[in-house]
This record gives sequence, structure tokens and C-alpha cells, in this order.
Amino acid sequence: MTTSPASLVIRPPTRDDFARWKPLWDGYNAFYKREGPTALPHEITQATWQRFFDAYEPVHALVAERNGQLVGLTHYLFHRSTTRIEPVCYLQDLFTLPTERGRGVGRQLIEGVCAHVKGVGAHRLYWQTHTTNAAGRKLYNKVATHDGFIVYGTYV
Repeated sequence: MTTSPASLVIRPPTRDDFARWKPLWDGYNAFYKREGPTALPHEITQATWQRFFDAYEPVHALVAERNGQLVGLTHYLFHRSTTRIEPVCYLQDLFTLPTERGRGVGRQLIEGVCAHVKGVGAHRLYWQTHTTNAAGRKLYNKVATHDGFIVYGTYV
């Protein structure tokens, strides 16, 4: 758990946080146009939440809390790589309340993930974002290096 002078606490979620985590999760998904008719099924949200508390899952989460309110979240997972012995970490989701942007929440969430990555003996953390995410990219350009890769995907 980390804290800052501005009373921001970065910590793993507890099971009691679900009702405070869910609006952040919904906001993150809405940002990526997964809302209304394109919203994720309830089962995916429930499975995602449960994975954070299953020791056998490689999926982890951190939340940012300020004055008793959750103001940000990040979800990340460890996986094998063909170019490393130790696992690498993929930061899959990062979201802060719009009112908290520019106040260091995203940076501290990333730093929290970095601390966990180092703590398990891994050395590589990476993530992706949409080209239109100007606010996120402004932060990412300060804390990481764009590797130049273009991401492709398909549904099978």
C-alpha cells in the first residue's frame, strides 16, 4: 500500500469494495464504448471481480482511494514470454475519475503495479491504449517508452 501527501492510497481491493469499484469499471468500459447495448455481460464483470481474489489467477488489481472514495483502478496480469525466463506483466485496464485526472492518480497506480512487478522478480511491464486516448497518452509518454508496435486482433 502506498500513500501520498494528498491522502491518496494505492492498495489492492477488498471484497467489500465491489460497490465502489463497479462505477469505475463501468466508466472505464464506457470510455471504450462498452455500454448500453454493447456493455459487457454481467458474467464478465463478476468473473473479473472474482479473479482478483483467487490465488490461482494471474489477474490482479489495485485501486486508488482518496478520502474514503475510490477514484481510480488498474487491472494487470502476469504471463509467460518466449523472450524471457521470468513472467512479464500486461497492464490491461487503467481508469481514473475525470475529476482526478492530472492529480497523479494514474501515475501512482502505474507505480503500484511496477512495485508488484519488481516484487515478484519480473522486469517488464507493458500496456496498450487507443490512439484517441490523448489524456492517457500524455501520462504514458512521461512514464514509459512507446515501443513502436502496432496491435492487431481478431475474434475467433
